[in-house]
Amino acid sequence: MTDTTTINLTPAEKKALKAQAHALNPVVLIGDKGLTEQVIKEVDHSLNAHGLIKVRVTGDEREARIECAQILCDTLGAALVQHIGKLLVLYRPQPAEILAKKAPKRKPKPPRQTKRQFASKD
Repeated sequence: MTDTTTINLTPAEKKALKAQAHALNPVVLIGDKGLTEQVIKEVDHSLNAHGLIKVRVTGDEREARIECAQILCDTLGAALVQHIGKLLVLYRPQPAEILAKKAPKRKPKPPRQTKRQFASKD
């Protein structure tokens, strides 16, 4: 797993992350067995891949959901952005090597020719 440094988000950062998370679907489901080692590994993998994820926690106990969120944040070094009902929104900045792989290096396109430039070549 990753280091367990805490992430402090400003209110403006939380607001921006909430807006980004609005369109996301939950990628991890914490079921009746609760927070197992496999679930923690899957959340860690999803945070590495996406940085911002939604987690659905089943069960009706609000305190149990808050405890799951706190354990995930402490264990994985993530920040709880939002807790609405049975959904948790978690954020952890992605490692630099993953971001470098995602950003393709593109060759700039040449400027487009106008009709006049195209016709004058003949």
